Formats: sequence, structure tokens, C-alpha cells
Amino acid sequence: MGINATDLAHGLFRVLETGDPSLAADTVGENFHNREASVSPPACAIPGPAGVLASAAWMRSAFSDLRFPILGMARNDDQVWVRLRMQGQHTGPFVRFRDGALDQAVPPTHREIDFEQTHVLDVRDGKVVKHEAVRDDITMLGQLGVFPPAPATALRMLAWRVSGRAARAAAQVSAQAAEAAALLQDASHRGAAPDAL
Repeated sequence: MGINATDLAHGLFRVLETGDPSLAADTVGENFHNREASVSPPACAIPGPAGVLASAAWMRSAFSDLRFPILGMARNDDQVWVRLRMQGQHTGPFVRFRDGALDQAVPPTHREIDFEQTHVLDVRDGKVVKHEAVRDDITMLGQLGVFPPAPATALRMLAWRVSGRAARAAAQVSAQAAEAAALLQDASHRGAAPDAL
């Protein structure tokens, strides 16, 4: 195994923070599957590093200064359990999807998020090949004023949906995620090094 499982876990979350295609290629296996992609833009379900880069673009489009400080890790030969915090500032629309379609768009609140998550990563042949998570999304939505609904946030979300801004935000976020995935896919088809992107 080229990179040990602990370094792979750190690397995966660094990819989400930075969108680094070279690190994604070094860390994520070609058959990588993200079980959590169902609430993300469709490109996040693409297998391999491209899907991880799409996820990074999606999250970074909503949260600036995105960070995943790791609180603890446990591992065996083929799995790593990571307890961490997701932190950042909500400066772009946070768009959630259901089966590839717009579910919810939270307009930027400029509020800070800081909540806990636990991730399970399957590791094989020196790469992360599967991801699933247990996230405290209720705390995050509370920090954004969505749950329980703060009147101002609820009115803005309704106005965004009625005016079509939510649908436009979903289309833009989906395009950004697809573009991030396509860059890596195009580079690998051309035989270019991912860091040449």
C-alpha cells in the first residue's frame, strides 16, 4: 500500500477543502463510490476521483473557508472511521438534491457552520474506494436558520423558489460540479497529469 489508511483519510478531506485534482488522483480509487451522493448534484455520483472533485466543487460553492478538522480516527486493515467537524461560512447557495433534482436551496446567510460528522471509508490497494457518513445535518440546518425555520430565512427560501432563483442556483451548482469532474476525466483521457489542470 503506497499511502497508509490514515494519510488517505486526511487526503480525502483535504481534496474536499481544496479541490486539488492531483491529490484526488493519489487518494481516490477509480471505482470509488460515495453513498452520500444522493443529496448532491448528479456529477458527485460519478465513480472515482472525478466524483470527489465534483463534491468538492459543490460544497465549496456554498461554504467559503471550508475546513474538516479531524477529531479522531480508528482503523482496521480495510476501513477507516473518521470523526471530524465541518466548518465554513455560508456565502453561496446551499443546494440539496433528491434523485438529481432540486430539493432545497438555502440562499447565502453568511452564517458560520460548525458541526460534527462521522465518516466510514473503505480502503483497498492504497486508495479510498467507498464513503458513507453520519452527519448532524439538523445542527447545520439550525445554524443556517432553516430548522427550526427562522422567519427571514424561510421567506428568502420561498422567494428564491417562486422567483426561479433556486432552480437557477441548482443548475449553476450542477454545472460547476460537472465541470470539476470533467476536468479530471478529460485529463485522464488525454493522458495528462492531474496536476497539469
